[in-house]
Amino acid sequence: MKRRILLLPGDGIGPEVVREAKKVLEVVGKRYALQLEFREANLGGAAIDVEGTAYPASTRAAAREADAILLGAVGGPQWDSLPAAQRPERGLLAIRADLDLFCNLRPALLFPELAGASSLRAERVAGLDVLIVRELTGGIYFGEPRGISVREDGVREGINTDRYDENEIRRIGRLAFEAARKRGGRLCSVDKANVLEVTMLWREVMESLRPEFPDVSLSHMYVDNAAMQLVREPKQFDVIVTGNLFGDILSDTAAMLTGSIGMLPSASLNASSAGLYEPVHGSAPDIAGEDKANPLATILSAAMLMRYSLDESEAANDIERAVADVLSAGKRTGDIATNEAEEAVIGTRAMGDAVVSALSYEGE
Repeated sequence: MKRRILLLPGDGIGPEVVREAKKVLEVVGKRYALQLEFREANLGGAAIDVEGTAYPASTRAAAREADAILLGAVGGPQWDSLPAAQRPERGLLAIRADLDLFCNLRPALLFPELAGASSLRAERVAGLDVLIVRELTGGIYFGEPRGISVREDGVREGINTDRYDENEIRRIGRLAFEAARKRGGRLCSVDKANVLEVTMLWREVMESLRPEFPDVSLSHMYVDNAAMQLVREPKQFDVIVTGNLFGDILSDTAAMLTGSIGMLPSASLNASSAGLYEPVHGSAPDIAGEDKANPLATILSAAMLMRYSLDESEAANDIERAVADVLSAGKRTGDIATNEAEEAVIGTRAMGDAVVSALSYEGE
C-alpha cells in the first residue's frame, strides 16, 4: 500500500531541513519495505511568489490527498510589507483549519548529551520529558471579530477575539487525558480562569472529563505561573494541555530547556490521525542557504510522522535512536555546540548524512 507524503519545504531554512528529513524517511522506508510516495508543493512565502497566495488550490488538493505532511517553515522579511491577511503565516493557519488539525503535540525531550546546552543548570533539566498538547484551530488566532479599525474619535483600534466552545475544549481535553494515560498519568491544564471567561469554561470542561479518566491525575495552573514553573522546576510536568495562544508561548519556553529550539519536533493531528509535522523553529532567514541550520527537529518530526500517521512505531524508534547515536558521537550543529574542543561542529547536510549513516549501521 502506498503511503503518500506531501513535502512542503516552505521558506528560509525550510527546504534545507526538509531535504535532510526526506533522506532519513527514504532509508527507513526501504528498511521496512514501505511504499513511500513523495510529492512536493508550495506553502507560505514560496507559494505567494509562485502562485500568488500562501495556501494555493494546488497545495490544498495535494494536502487533502496526503496520508501525512512534512513542513519546513514559513515566513521571512521579504513578505512583511504585505497586508496581514496575505502574509506567509496565513498559509499555515489555513492548512491547519482546512484539514481540521486541532491537536498539536509538542514534546520537550532533553537528550542527555545536550544537558549542558540548556539555559538551566543540568541538574534541573536532566531527564526532562514533557509533552505539551496545544489546541490548534480555535482561540484567539481564529476568533472573530478581528482586525484594525478607526474609531469615531480617529484613534486606531486593534481587535482579536478569544473564543472556544465546549466541544472544541472537550475533544482536545480527551486527547490530552489519553496521552497522559500512556505516559506518567499526570495532566496539567493551563488557563487564566481568574480573569478570562473563555478559560473559565475551559477549566469547567476539563473538570467534567475527570471521571472518564480515573487513572489520570488532573491539576490546573494559571498560565503565568506555568511559565514560571517551566523554568523553575520543569520536571514537575508530564503532560500540559492548553489553548492556542498559551500553547504557542509555553512550547517555545520549553524549547530552550532542551538546549535549542532546533531540537523540537511537533505533530498537528486531526480526528483521523492524518497530520502535519514540522519543527518548532521558524524559517531563520538570517542563516538560510548557509548550511548552518539544525535539521534534527525536522528529522524528529519525521519520526513522529511515522508513529502517529503511518503507524510505524519501529521506524520512528529507529530514527530517534539514530539521532541519539549521532549526539552521543559528539556531532553538533552550531546551535547545540557547547564544547567545540570535544565536539564536531558540522553543517546541515553533514548532520543529515550522520543520521542516515547511523540508521544504515543499525540496519546491518
